[in-house]
Amino acid sequence: QVQLVESGGGLVQPGGSLRLSCAASGSIFSINAMGWYRQAPGRQRELVATITSGGNTNYADSVKGRFTISRVNAKNTVGLQMNSLKPRDTAVYYCNAEGVRNPSGGYYYSSAGYWGQGTQVTVSS
Repeated sequence: QVQLVESGGGLVQPGGSLRLSCAASGSIFSINAMGWYRQAPGRQRELVATITSGGNTNYADSVKGRFTISRVNAKNTVGLQMNSLKPRDTAVYYCNAEGVRNPSGGYYYSSAGYWGQGTQVTVSS
């Protein structure tokens, strides 16, 4: 049905930058909202940033001013530009899609939601 694939993680020094990308594939007509979440070892998954199809964005306080989320609706892709990275940003980052419509106009449903496989971001000197 719907698959999300992330790319762009890696190891970066404190103060550095990384860009994450995520592409949704399948028979998709539109996606209401796409976003990024992260999970550090021993912690719960937390919201990083979301963006609607209309371009409205929402950021966690901890990343405001440092991270920028963007998307290309026609390509069903979402990106996350991460600047001024800090060691506490170290986590597995997951892409998420909400309100995924099929070409017939209906919504896909998954009890677990639609998530990518995750990409590791490590900020360390």
